Amino acid sequence: MDTIVVIPARYGSSRFPGKPLAQIAGRSLLERVWIIAKAVPGVDDVVVATDDPRVAEHVTSFGGSSVMTSESCRNGSERVWEAVSNLARSPKNIINLQGDAVLMPPWVIGSLVAEMNRDSGVKIATPATRLSREQYEAMARMKGSGVISGTTVTFAENRDALYFSKTIIPFLRSWSEAGMSPVFQHIGVYAYRYDSLKEYIDLPQGHLEQVEQLEQLRALEHGMPIRVVEVSLNGRTMWSVDNPEDVKRVEEIIALEGELV
Repeated sequence: MDTIVVIPARYGSSRFPGKPLAQIAGRSLLERVWIIAKAVPGVDDVVVATDDPRVAEHVTSFGGSSVMTSESCRNGSERVWEAVSNLARSPKNIINLQGDAVLMPPWVIGSLVAEMNRDSGVKIATPATRLSREQYEAMARMKGSGVISGTTVTFAENRDALYFSKTIIPFLRSWSEAGMSPVFQHIGVYAYRYDSLKEYIDLPQGHLEQVEQLEQLRALEHGMPIRVVEVSLNGRTMWSVDNPEDVKRVEEIIALEGELV
């Protein structure tokens, strides 16, 4: 088994209890994420990692498979590692797809699979999309109003990440004549080698990770490279479900842009 997608799905979300089972335009949130994962070329299996039998039962109801994990997992990465470490066969590549990524385009995940297969030296990969001037200005207005959502990333010539931040990086003194933005917005899905995920899980929390509250900074602080894969959203809108109010917004996006799969 070369590549597996693991979807961590907790039932007991503090902001949205029972979120994986929430209905969005006729399907549960979790089933929608599972359908997206199943549509990714090059993926050999899709597994839901959960700590609640209600979620596991629901996964069975739509034909998926799940792995029970402990309630002590502190985050999605730990839950993904516990799930894959208990499988009968160890996968070569592991995609950590968050259980609320209901509008994640399957080709974005596919770009990570392709990069992991193309370059055997990559330990961790994650996607980012270049912001247009309009998108950059919209993000700047949002950040100026105090909203913290939205992460940007800078990377080296070999496309390994230099830094991730909740602020907009790099700072723009002026725009180039071509009008190309140097700002890339990070998209929160990760691909790991099996051994790299284990290495990452064993690392202590880093200072910058604590300051920015960005888990991926732990890898950079400890010298683990993260390959940034540039992707296009092809006009699709990204939106995660963090609270019940987000359900209506996601349904509006689906009605306007159509189903991803």
